[in-house]
Amino acid sequence: MPLSTSIPLAAGLVVLVLAGPAAAQAGKAEAPIPAATLALMAQKGVTAASPVLFRAYKKESEIEVWKKGRAGYVFIKTFPICRWSGQLGPKRKSGDRQTPEGFYTVPRRQMNPNSHYYLSFDVGYPNAYDRAHGGTGSAVMVHGICSSMGCFAMTNGTVGEIYAIARDALNGGQAAFQFQSYPFRMTAENMARHRTDPNIAFWRELKVGSDRFEASREELQVSVVAGRYAFAPSRDPAIEAAVTTRRAVEEARMTALAEAGEPAVRTTYSDGGQNAFWAAYTARGGAVGDISRPEALAFAGQEVVVVPGHRAHRPVPDTVWASWAAPESGLSPRQMAGFVPVYERAPDPFGALVAPLPTRYSDALPSWLAAGLAGSGSGRPILAGSPGGLLASAEAL
Repeated sequence: MPLSTSIPLAAGLVVLVLAGPAAAQAGKAEAPIPAATLALMAQKGVTAASPVLFRAYKKESEIEVWKKGRAGYVFIKTFPICRWSGQLGPKRKSGDRQTPEGFYTVPRRQMNPNSHYYLSFDVGYPNAYDRAHGGTGSAVMVHGICSSMGCFAMTNGTVGEIYAIARDALNGGQAAFQFQSYPFRMTAENMARHRTDPNIAFWRELKVGSDRFEASREELQVSVVAGRYAFAPSRDPAIEAAVTTRRAVEEARMTALAEAGEPAVRTTYSDGGQNAFWAAYTARGGAVGDISRPEALAFAGQEVVVVPGHRAHRPVPDTVWASWAAPESGLSPRQMAGFVPVYERAPDPFGALVAPLPTRYSDALPSWLAAGLAGSGSGRPILAGSPGGLLASAEAL
């Protein structure tokens, strides 16, 4: 080969070698959204350019994708998290290995097509809430490779699709997308079970935002007031009414579950967790790249019971009292004069509105038992002893 020809060719090879990694990086950052995911979007009436919102759940090790449709955000699909680190609870400082919880904003500048972890985007920790509570740290990512020091590690293939979904929404005109991060799915059951956790006050703030999104399907308008998360009301009065209703119902359910004897637990981790899908996949020999502290995953998600569960005692229905008091039951020392079972009485539709609330122990007793203890009817009490003494003793309980 003539020297005059070989010099340009060699120079061209050098250019290709040097440009190879950059071209590869650009290629994966521009990979299209898979056709199956685009089909899911089409079924929900949205497109790749529609605004996007992500919701992460640490205990379940999942990230959900939501896209904005005509009537609000609609669920598209769920991605399993390959690795997150730390415990349930917010990130507080640099180096604590905690994966953050809260409400974050991701503009285009936080997208990283040249990440050392395949592809990534910075979730935006610390946000205004974190800074108000002294939070320190940076570069908390959703990225590839199954290794986490406080990030949401997704494997290369999974993060490639997430990156493409976020990229196309930003290219479609969305200025920034919201990333909501929760310790677990914010159900009344989960809140009741974790009611004694030191983070419960913070998690109740997160639940207000979660309930608002569930009821409104609108992107949360988040601010921080006096060190607490605050959420702007919906402009639609009907939607705001639905939010108020959901909040009232969820609060009532949490209280009822605790009073009914739901056990209180703390979920502990050696160092974060992993979705069961990836655990099963790697157990079969599947490759996900480097896994940070794999030995810690054997002790992930251990529930420690703080308050044992119990069944709350339920009041005895009047029908049961009636069967116990029947002359032939053997439980009744005498027939109750004038006793009429509740199912034979004419209902009083307004009785509940005017009936006084019981303020003493004796007020809550069935009427026939109170009459017996007071010695009415036959003129003598059911039980031996002074009826006044019995009631007085009961009042003191």
